[in-house]
Order: sequence, then C-alpha cells, then structure tokens
Amino acid sequence: MYCAMVIGLVIAGPQDSPAGSAPVKTVLTNGMTVLVLEQHDLPLVYIHALIKVGSAHDPPEKAGLANLTASLLDEGTTTRSSQQLAEQIDFIGASLEIDTSEDFTTVSMRVLQKDVGLGFTLLSDVLLHPTFPQKEFERIRTQILGEIISDNDDPNRLALKTFQQLIFPNHPYQWPVTGFENTVSRIEWRDVHHFYTKEFLPNQTILVIVGDITVEQALGLTRAHFGSWKAGPTPARPVRKLPSLDKKIVRLIDKDLTQSTIVLGHGGISRTNPDFYAVMVMNHILGAGGFSSRLMDTIRDKQGLVYGITSHYDARAMPGPFWVSLQTKTDTTNQAIEAVLAEINAIRDAPVSDQELADAKAFLIGSFPLRFDTTTKLARLLAQVEFYGLGLDYFSLYPKLIEGVTKADVQRVAKQYLNPRHYALVVVGNLAKANVRH
Repeated sequence: MYCAMVIGLVIAGPQDSPAGSAPVKTVLTNGMTVLVLEQHDLPLVYIHALIKVGSAHDPPEKAGLANLTASLLDEGTTTRSSQQLAEQIDFIGASLEIDTSEDFTTVSMRVLQKDVGLGFTLLSDVLLHPTFPQKEFERIRTQILGEIISDNDDPNRLALKTFQQLIFPNHPYQWPVTGFENTVSRIEWRDVHHFYTKEFLPNQTILVIVGDITVEQALGLTRAHFGSWKAGPTPARPVRKLPSLDKKIVRLIDKDLTQSTIVLGHGGISRTNPDFYAVMVMNHILGAGGFSSRLMDTIRDKQGLVYGITSHYDARAMPGPFWVSLQTKTDTTNQAIEAVLAEINAIRDAPVSDQELADAKAFLIGSFPLRFDTTTKLARLLAQVEFYGLGLDYFSLYPKLIEGVTKADVQRVAKQYLNPRHYALVVVGNLAKANVRH
C-alpha cells in the first residue's frame, strides 16, 4: 500500500516562489523525492525526473556507460516498442527528453494538461520498464562511437576534452560524458542492464512536476505510477579530491588550421562551495560577462586578437573545471595567451572598480528570472536546487547572496581560485607557425 510522508508543505512563503506559490515537497516511502509547483497560466505540465547518476559514476574502463544506458531508455519497454513510444508521444503533441551530465541523468516529459495522465504513463514506462533491446544497443553504441570520432575533428571539443584529461588525472571528471572510443567499445549489453538495475532507483530520484496541475492531482498520479517502484541500496558516492596542479602542463595538438584554438585553466569549485556567489561575480567581471568583461574588452576590443573569448566555471557536485577558451590567428597565439594570463594576474592583484562590481551584480540579479521563465526551465532549476541541497528558499536567497558580494570578496576568491602559474594549456592548430612558447 502506498504511503507518502509530506515534509514542510509550506517550504517558502508565496513571495519567495517564482510562481507566486510555494513548492510542495513530498518524500515517498520508497525514497523518491517529489516537488510540485502549481502554475496555471498555460495548460502545460512539465514532469522532470533527475536520477542521481551520471558519467562520474561510470567504471573508468567503461566510461560512457551512464550516457549509453540513458540513451537506451526510450528504445523499448516491456509494453511498448520504441516506435510505439514515439507514436504515442507525437500523437498527443508531447515531448520526451533524456540527458546525461557528469553528476546526474534527467528524463523529462512536456505534455498538455489534458494528457497529463498519459504523460505520467509514458514517462514511468521509460523509467521503470526499459528492456534495452540488443539490436538497439548495437545501433546506439555505434552512433555514439561515431560522435566521439567526429569530435576529434572539432578543434573546440578536442581542446576541451584534452584539457579535462590534464586537470583531472585519476578522477571521474577526466572522461567526457560520452566516454572514449576504446571505453565505449568495451561496454556490453549486460553492463547496461546491471548499471540500470543498480543505479536507477526511486531513492536516487527527484521528481519535479510544474504546471497546470494541483498538488493533489500530481501526487495522485505520482502515487499511481511510481508508488510501487522498489527502493534499493544507495550506491556509494565517495567524494574525490580535486587533483591540484603543482606546475604548468602544456599539450599541443597539431592540425592544419588557420587559427589556434586555446583552452587555459585548472580546477575550480563545487556548486556547494560557500564562495560560489563571489566566484560568479568575479568570473563575470573577468570573462563571463560578454562584451562587458575584461577579457573581451582587452583581448578583443583593444588588442584585436580574438572575435570571442570567455571564462567558465563549471561548478558540479565535486569541484569542476575553470577555463578560458578562445580562438586567435595562428601568428598571434603567444600574444593571446600572454594577454589572458595578464588579465588573470590583474584581477588577483588589485580590487575591481565600484562600477565593475555594480554592473556584474546588476546583471546577475537582473537576469536571474530568465533562468526560470518557462515551466521547463523552472522544473530543471528546482531539481538542481534539491540535488545540491540549496534549499527551496533559493529564489529569494540568490539575489541577496549576489548583492552581498564585496570588492574584497572578489579579490579574495580571485587569489584563492585563480592560478596564473600552475595551469593546463591546450593549443590546437598549426604548431610550426604558432611557435607556442608557453
């Protein structure tokens, strides 16, 4: 018999919610966490399942297993073929999306309110009853292998993949989500089945339902479709320490190109790091702020070395990477690298200006609502808020935390989390002409 435990029915006041009403959080007896947020503006419902397994949980020798497993979920169930699934989804004008990242896998259904029952039926069928047909296994694996091989012809993807291998040695973030050609080739059908059985569990799942549906309706449908899903042992999730670079590492990849593709950086921070918000402000000023960033202003506008340049912090469950990416003419490769390092040093060595700080905070706070201006975005954000344990008052806290960042905070985190001496540098291009000196 199904029974649910409701935790904190009013988690945040209505003024704290992006939809004017508070999300309701429920934990089922099988361990599944359910978040429901009513939005009655449009007759749409978005059902978003986040399963706490991603490529970081792949066996190293079979990297790409999580992605391959997820890619096969909608290729047939115990009651429907892949064609039948596709036809039923198309018939009601719904959409099914499946995606894998380093830390989690998501399975989502967007459906009209009148068809929400069938939406739950199809989503639960895909999640609970996949059969992983052998023929489809071979087809999808071959397709993924083709994508991996083609990535080697894309200088941006090749540079970033190489960069991650340099900064994450012996770490689960070392491999791409899709895996490597040799690791995906090793994956067998039984690996997929075992991985699914071990990892796809209700106590590993956050289900978010947002849209034109009441809490009672949503919980009733959840009860009917997921209440019998059996919990299992929670897989061990050891936190791996980020390997620190004790020197500069350079990897040069020779390709006959007219431009050099450059990635420069090192390890970064986790999403739960208390300095996350100060780092966001700092990185916006440095290179994530588009035309208002220092990297763009100096290296593009003043020196004319690039068309575009940006800096990235990918904050994950474990500390992720920080990197600067750019393309420049072959003969200005060294000049562009020197300019990047100069800007990293500059933001470490002196406080940012009052105007830079004010502009960065204004942008980050002002653009925040755009991250949840549709049911799709809102459901995805709510799932991640729950996954990272940020608290469902996140929507009211975020602007306050950004606003509280000071110039001293920006310089402090720049000194702590940027290292212009110990970094990984990847250059893809015509090496004879580039004559990289770094």
